[in-house]
Amino acid sequence: MVISELVLLNLKKRITLPLFSRMKPLFYLITALLLTVSCSSSRSFSEAETKLIMSADSLTPMRVYKITNREDSLLLRTPSGTIKADPNNPAIKHFVSRLFATVRDSISMGVGIAAPQVGVLKNIIWVQRFDKENMPFEVYLNPKITKYSKKKQSVREGCLSIPNRSDVLNCRSNRIEIEYDTMENEHKKETVEAFTAVIFQHEIDHLSGILYLDHLKKEMEDAKTKTTND
Repeated sequence: MVISELVLLNLKKRITLPLFSRMKPLFYLITALLLTVSCSSSRSFSEAETKLIMSADSLTPMRVYKITNREDSLLLRTPSGTIKADPNNPAIKHFVSRLFATVRDSISMGVGIAAPQVGVLKNIIWVQRFDKENMPFEVYLNPKITKYSKKKQSVREGCLSIPNRSDVLNCRSNRIEIEYDTMENEHKKETVEAFTAVIFQHEIDHLSGILYLDHLKKEMEDAKTKTTND
């Protein structure tokens, strides 16, 4: 019985190994295709996000998520993902237009907004450029801050997702260096200062699930610790 089982195993090895060798290239090809599809889909809108985006025309503002709503708050605390910059993607164009309509809506009238604030977890923000002529609004894809100045500034901040409240923060850098993708799929870098730098820091925080209240809490805790030590 044991001898018969060993013989059978040897026969299986002789049959299986050549078969696997012949199928190995196909296996690697299928694996590569699956990885490509996975990476591609992670850089585009989900089915639910696409449905939300396309639920109204491009000039219609979207609902702003608020921390006063439990489900909204959970989403606002969720980090966003990279979006592939594609000038021919109608969904991105449609979303960017609706996001702008939201920040400029008479109810909001903000100076910046991030995609998570309307329920879309992608790295997209609008910022009003007070440092440019006519103070235009500009859209940025996958923005990130690469350098913060040691010099800080004190500015009163509010947030569309935190209703009926504003607070003074003392921790925002006066100058930052940023890089981002444009709608035309160009990668750019620049230096931003003063109040516009605050807007960038505020909106980019949203992409990591961070609210300005988190900075305020830390400032208060640091001040309390300093007072205790003194």
